[in-house]
Amino acid sequence: MPRGTRKIPRRIPPPDAKYGSVTVAKFINRLMLRGQKATAERVMYDALQLAADQTNGKPEEALVQAIKNVAPLLMVKSRRVGGATYQVPTEVREEKGRALAITWLITSARARSGKSMKEKLASELVDAVNGRGAAIKKREDIHKMAEANKAFAHYRW
Repeated sequence: MPRGTRKIPRRIPPPDAKYGSVTVAKFINRLMLRGQKATAERVMYDALQLAADQTNGKPEEALVQAIKNVAPLLMVKSRRVGGATYQVPTEVREEKGRALAITWLITSARARSGKSMKEKLASELVDAVNGRGAAIKKREDIHKMAEANKAFAHYRW
């Protein structure tokens, strides 16, 4: 049991070297495998450049727009009430939504077939900016599940 009720400060990673953005730094950290940060940075920067070329915008704006389009607003949480488990729809905090969006974008990019990771990630980002792709489908599925279980919203507390 915790002794104090003080709030633990949230750690924010330092901004990335190229764009000076915390969002890009978080994305790189989630993309990284086995501690190979330089490889993750190279893949990320190349993918952002490819995505920016395809969307005719700035690289950072393409990433922010993709994350904004993929981030869920509602999701379901399991709640046990009187021996039964209900899927209760709850609102998603902005930080949690961004974290889920980053995870879904990376997972769906890795699941794509063929090509290099930078091309897969770039095409997933472009699809997310345009409102299609596997990550957008994941968000839509989550929203549909929350809508279907709207009747159990009164179990939220």
